[in-house]
Amino acid sequence: MARDVQVTFDCADPAGLAAFWADALGYRVQDPPPGFETWDQALEAMGVPPERRNDASAVVDPEGRGPRLFFQRVPEGKQAKNRVHLDVRAAPGLQGDARLTALEAEAARLVARGAARLSRHEPAPPLEAGHIVLADPEGNEFCLD
Repeated sequence: MARDVQVTFDCADPAGLAAFWADALGYRVQDPPPGFETWDQALEAMGVPPERRNDASAVVDPEGRGPRLFFQRVPEGKQAKNRVHLDVRAAPGLQGDARLTALEAEAARLVARGAARLSRHEPAPPLEAGHIVLADPEGNEFCLD
């Protein structure tokens, strides 16, 4: 039986990190519950105090194919390298120089939006087509593949 998957990020700024990943993946912030135009209205109605309204956020694939990403505030900062990371498929179907040019363009776009560039791994045929390792604004590593 196939199951739905949600990817959860522990972070300091759920709204900020959700906005970054929505932009990086072409996702959108999840809509508020029915009957509310904004999340602030919904949280107000639920009795959530203003200082707790950035405790969580989520982004979803507008086409419903990809997993939901959930961001939850935690008190501690990132301590070590991720044991699990996302591979963002930024150059599907491309090879060689065209692939690396597309990866570099996407890396530059995401760095301009708060990512940090960590490393570039050159192609090593036949198994490795090359990729770029970045970190999101809170230091979570991910690959442009």
